[in-house]
Amino acid sequence: MRSGLAGYGEVLKSPGALRLLVSAFPSRMAYGMVSLAIYFKVHQETNSIAVAGLAAGANALAGATTAGIRGWIIDRYGMHWPLRTLVPLYAAMLIALGFGQDERALVTLAAVLGFSAPPINLSVRPLWKVTVSEEKLRTAYALDTAAMNASSVIAPVIATWLSISYNARIALILCASLMLLGGFLILLTAQVKIWRPEKKEEDTLLLWRVRGIQLLALEGVVMGIGWGMFDIAIPALGTLEGMQNRVGTIFAVMAAFNVVGGLIAGTLSRKVSAFKAFRLNYLLWAILSIPLAFTHFDWSLGVTVAFLAFLGGAQQVFYWEITEAVRPKGTAVQALAWLWTIEGSAAALAIAAGGFISEHLSPRYCLFITTIALFIGFFIITLGKRALANADRIPTAEEDLRAMEETSDTTR
Repeated sequence: MRSGLAGYGEVLKSPGALRLLVSAFPSRMAYGMVSLAIYFKVHQETNSIAVAGLAAGANALAGATTAGIRGWIIDRYGMHWPLRTLVPLYAAMLIALGFGQDERALVTLAAVLGFSAPPINLSVRPLWKVTVSEEKLRTAYALDTAAMNASSVIAPVIATWLSISYNARIALILCASLMLLGGFLILLTAQVKIWRPEKKEEDTLLLWRVRGIQLLALEGVVMGIGWGMFDIAIPALGTLEGMQNRVGTIFAVMAAFNVVGGLIAGTLSRKVSAFKAFRLNYLLWAILSIPLAFTHFDWSLGVTVAFLAFLGGAQQVFYWEITEAVRPKGTAVQALAWLWTIEGSAAALAIAAGGFISEHLSPRYCLFITTIALFIGFFIITLGKRALANADRIPTAEEDLRAMEETSDTTR
C-alpha cells in the first residue's frame, strides 16, 4: 500500500477523485458553521444563553437520533432520493431560521433542521469504493478525512465572524447556499450514478448482544454529556466575558489539533494494541482537562483546548479500531452509527441543559462536568476491559482499512 505524498497524489489522479473532494467541501462547510450560527442567531433574538443552548441542543438531538434512519434510507433507496429531497429542504429550513424571531419558533425550526439533515458524509464515504482501487482506499479515506477536518477548522471562524460582525442571519443564509451547492455537485458526480447499496449481511439486532458494544454505549452516554457541556460552555463563556469574536478561533484550534492528533495516532496503529493506547490516552485526556474549568477566555483556554483536542483526535482513531475489533460481522456501518446516535443524543441533551447551567450558574460548571465525564469514562473502560479483550492486540491491515472507512461524522 502506498503512503505519503506520492500515495495522495495517485489518489488525486484517479478519475473523479478530486471532483468528489471538491463537491463535498461546500456541504461540509455548511455543517461546520451551522451549530454556532444557530447559537448566535437565537442569542441575538432572545438575549438568552439558555434558549440559544436549547435551540442548538434540539438541533443536535434531532440530528443524532435520526442518524441510523438516514443510513437505513441510503441502504434501502440509494443516494439520489435522500439527497434530492433533504438538501433543498435543509436549505429552506436554514433560511426560515435566519428570518425567524419568535423564541418558540426558533427552537422548533432548529429541531426540524436537525431531522432534515442531508446524509452528506454517509453518502461520500461509500463513493470512494467506486473511485479508487482497493489498495488505494485507505489513502483515499485519509485524504477525505483531512478534507472534512479542514472544513471544521475554517467553518467556525466564518460563522462567528459573520454572526458578530454582521448578523447570524447572514451566516445561516451562507450555510443554506453552501449546502445547496455541495448537494447539487455531489449529485452530478459520476460515482453517484454507478454506486449501488450493499446487500444486508446480518441482523443488526445482534449488535446489542455484544458486551463490548454495550460497554462502548455506556461510555458514549458519559462522553456525550461531557462534550455536550463543553460545546455550549465555550460560546457561553465567550459571551459572558465579552469575547464572542474568539469563539470561532477556539473551535478552529480544536479542529486543527484534532487533525494532528489523529494523524500521529494513525502511525501507532500497528505498533500498540488499540485498547492499551485508548486507555493510556484516556487517562492523559482526563488529567489534562483538570485546568479547563479554571481558564479564562484567553491563552489559557486556547492552550488547554489544544492539548485536549490533540489527545481527542488520537482517541478517535483508537476508538474506531476498538469498535472494529469488538463489533459483530456485517455491522461495519451500523455499529458506529448507532453508537454515535447514543453519544450524540446524550450530547444534545447536555447542550440544552448546559445552556441553562451557563446562564443561571456559570459555564465553568459545564467545563467541570466535562472533566468529571472524562474520568468516569476512563473508569468505565478500565473496569470493563474484559469486554474489550478483542481490541487488546495489534490490528490487522484489513481492520485498519475498515476502521478508516468509519471515520466520518455518521450523523450527517
